[in-house]
Amino acid sequence: MKSVKEITKEIFSNLKGQFGYTSPMQAPKIEKVIVSTGIGKVQTDKKKVALIADRLAKITGQKPKENAAKISVAGFKLREGNIIGYQVTLRGDTMNQFLDKLINIALPRTRDFRGLETNGIDEMGNYSIGIKEHTIFPETADEDISDVFGLGITIVTTAKSKEEAEAFLRSIGMPIKKVVQTK
Repeated sequence: MKSVKEITKEIFSNLKGQFGYTSPMQAPKIEKVIVSTGIGKVQTDKKKVALIADRLAKITGQKPKENAAKISVAGFKLREGNIIGYQVTLRGDTMNQFLDKLINIALPRTRDFRGLETNGIDEMGNYSIGIKEHTIFPETADEDISDVFGLGITIVTTAKSKEEAEAFLRSIGMPIKKVVQTK
């Protein structure tokens, strides 16, 4: 596996002509990766809630933080303070290991995978991905299929625009579809 310095140098050399960088410090970097999931209708079943937290911890390698409801909504049978989801913020080595696992193992295991869409990139250079089944990760693939949940993954970068973020994500190996423009 390449070191962070080697990867930074490679990204700088790939993008310096396209965006006019003069220093490797101008090249975008990944600040953090946020992995989150909601627990939905199973919030009354303590075993399933604990199972979701455990599987998220296995996938990310870090204990998830509980997200509680801020207000009560009678229509959804939701009370203030109830756990409605879990979130993990990854930085450093755990972030790099998670991204490596996501790009090289999990995404290719997705059924009918043909690449990620570019519309997940926002104007500030962050990329959000929705995954329907957590079972694409190797840590949970052999477990009970009846308790499948989805994940939201946000990759926060220092890119200053949507185009810069797309070029950066392609250079780190993210399998983004090429957009074919028709006239």
